Amino acid sequence: MRTDYNLREITLQTFEEFLMVDDKDAAVKPAQDKWSAKEILGHLIDSASNNHGRFVRAQFSDDLIVTPYAQNDWVEAADYQNMDWQDLLITWRQMNILVSNIMYNTTPEVRDKQRTEHNLHKTAMEPIAEGAPTTLGHFMEDYVFHLKHHLGQIREVLNTEEA
Repeated sequence: MRTDYNLREITLQTFEEFLMVDDKDAAVKPAQDKWSAKEILGHLIDSASNNHGRFVRAQFSDDLIVTPYAQNDWVEAADYQNMDWQDLLITWRQMNILVSNIMYNTTPEVRDKQRTEHNLHKTAMEPIAEGAPTTLGHFMEDYVFHLKHHLGQIREVLNTEEA
């Protein structure tokens, strides 16, 4: 059975949930060294961009060696803090629909193929022990887990401003 791990549904529901968030509220940082909702969403855009490429390349590889990226540097370089919340939200939605499509169209043979050569002990949200067998499907699930984690952070940041 092909799946997108409910990514499309999560994305569309969250888009509707965040659609009416005010740009000023999305820009509030809970602390000087913490990301605002805009920056967290920007990080999720970077994650979608990186993982889309990772998931496509993994279709044609026997390993899951993925290139890490410096997430704080990416968020700073893109200056998400000074972008419009609606623009960020639309970009995030569209990127995740694209990622969802890759997940859905990955054949079970590719998705479930066991791979022991990977660096998911360094790059996954829930690390896999070095050399332990894993699958692209597991890595895709990890992507959704990562996304849900950060969406929870956005909700927390937005809720603390109302208190």
